[in-house]
Amino acid sequence: MKITALKTFIVPPRWLFLKIETDEGICGWGEPVVEGKAHTVETCVHEMADYLIGRDPAFIEDHWQALYRGGFYRGGPILMSAIAGIDQALWDIKGKALGQPVHQLMGGQCRDSIKVYSWIGGDRPADVAQNASDAVARGFTALKMNGAEEMQIVDSYAKVDEIVANVAAVREAVGPHVGIGVDFHGRVQRPMAKVLIRELEPFRLMFIEEPLLSDQLESIPEVVRGSSTPIALGERLYSRWDFKRVFETRCVDIIQPDVSHAGGITECRKIATMAEAYDVALAPHCPLGPIALAACLQIDAVSHNAFIQEQSLGIHYNSGSDILDYLVDPSVFRYQDGSVAIPQGPGLGVDIDEAAVQRAAETGHRWRNPLWRHADGSVAEW
Repeated sequence: MKITALKTFIVPPRWLFLKIETDEGICGWGEPVVEGKAHTVETCVHEMADYLIGRDPAFIEDHWQALYRGGFYRGGPILMSAIAGIDQALWDIKGKALGQPVHQLMGGQCRDSIKVYSWIGGDRPADVAQNASDAVARGFTALKMNGAEEMQIVDSYAKVDEIVANVAAVREAVGPHVGIGVDFHGRVQRPMAKVLIRELEPFRLMFIEEPLLSDQLESIPEVVRGSSTPIALGERLYSRWDFKRVFETRCVDIIQPDVSHAGGITECRKIATMAEAYDVALAPHCPLGPIALAACLQIDAVSHNAFIQEQSLGIHYNSGSDILDYLVDPSVFRYQDGSVAIPQGPGLGVDIDEAAVQRAAETGHRWRNPLWRHADGSVAEW
């Protein structure tokens, strides 16, 4: 079998899909994208196609090493996301060729399903609380919310009180045993992170995500000192070499590699195994589309330390298009009792509706994240 073509599709709301074709008619799908830089990653994928065309897709590890080590410059979001989508598609081809799900090729599943969480939004405590109650009514047993809007490096206690009021409203609305993750989104810097983590301690959170940006790892032990809340991060790390610093610092309880950013299934499997050796939990980051979610579930299936999976169904980013719109059989992601079953179909276990993809690609997108500014006009973290 030989690779004959790599075809890309820029599709709403903010995704990039990749189809790798072979001379035997077996095709694989991947999702190589950096949100807001989809066209840049698309170009990188087609540059990597120069190496892949004419090669046997079965040699996934060798192709990964060639794409990573074969260039003088390596790592970072663009290169690793391009590799990630290619890697997903190659695993999809291999599974389909052998008639097996990808997780079966990686040793077989060690769980039948995995808990998922739902993102909740809202501008006021009452709105956030209602959205949380609605998610629980739909069967979710875990939620995640943004913890902060823009914050100055040293900000007011009025901002702190607003954040605490939102979290308190959600906890009151859903009761003591629904998991609540609070995402600081890298918007909080060291002086205010210390304050917020202390103030949120009474709400028994499932985790606090990105209390600081990943390039401030050395400060995390200081800001979380005295707190019992688990700390999560990793969506802006792109390889096992990036995560090595996380494990060596011993500052994080949950890692969140993104299977569309951190080198794909091949690399994220290795990152998950490293985490297990450090007694660190796995919760793959995935605010993306159906191919990315399917790839995450393959990793969840074989990773003993995986405990929850992010998913984007109904998330605010997906206005106009959602993850089920591109599937022939949407029931593959049917959620029940706050969990989703591990897909059992060959390859990634999802059947992409190519006609729907092609129609959506005619519209495409040029999604960009908002640019926030503080009241004084300086640029704020989004």
